[in-house]
Amino acid sequence: MARSAADLALELAVVAGPDELADGIGYKLALPPPRHDKLADFRVLVIDKHPLCPTAASISAALDGLADRVAKLGCTVLRTSPKMPDLARTTRNYVELLAAFFTADTPPDERLRIEAAAQALSPDDLSLTAALLRGRTMSHSAWIRTSRIRGGLRAGWQALFKDVDVMLCPPMPTVAFPHDHSFPNRARQLDIDGTKVPYNDQLVWAGIATSNGLPATTMPIAHSDSGLPIGVQVIGGYLEDRTTIAFAGLIEREFGGFTPPPI
Repeated sequence: MARSAADLALELAVVAGPDELADGIGYKLALPPPRHDKLADFRVLVIDKHPLCPTAASISAALDGLADRVAKLGCTVLRTSPKMPDLARTTRNYVELLAAFFTADTPPDERLRIEAAAQALSPDDLSLTAALLRGRTMSHSAWIRTSRIRGGLRAGWQALFKDVDVMLCPPMPTVAFPHDHSFPNRARQLDIDGTKVPYNDQLVWAGIATSNGLPATTMPIAHSDSGLPIGVQVIGGYLEDRTTIAFAGLIEREFGGFTPPPI
């Protein structure tokens, strides 16, 4: 979407806000300013492990390197927090609601297959594959209950950002991988350092910001041994988009940002 944090800040100023012909008649957007203007003032929580999906070693190493560098510049770097919400539950909740959204377009014969698979699930199966099946067969009352759980999780994540300014985590569990067009797509697998995981498990890091309505700025921080770019996801508190963009800009200023790939 952008070449730099400055580009993102400009885009935000241009496109953010209510529709001028509808909600904009009575409301306007007033985002808070960045929490800090110096890296040394930031309290940073760094998370690189997910309970439901492994993280490639190259991704963890790049994130660890960034954490060490910002710590040397004076940032308060934390690796855990007592206020950290249940990451596995957050992700399963996200996947269930996401899957439920796509149910309306499921062909009847495919829906019958999914319902049979969901009914065969053990109550103890807490995998993301199980969450997808439960979401795609969710009743309206179950959707309401699952949405209530999301409300509680959102409150927990917002409470976390009273103690930290931003959270750094991977945007994806791997670097870019070859396209897989095999069918059916449920049979596809992702290779993470030799471990085969279901293809859709790559969703794990997307749910934190998406399901909880939090701003997230993703920026490049390193390259793998094969030259592929590695990014970091900077997540902030509700409506604090300017804080995540500002933090990315400070990182960019200190360590460099996007560089065009060789032609």
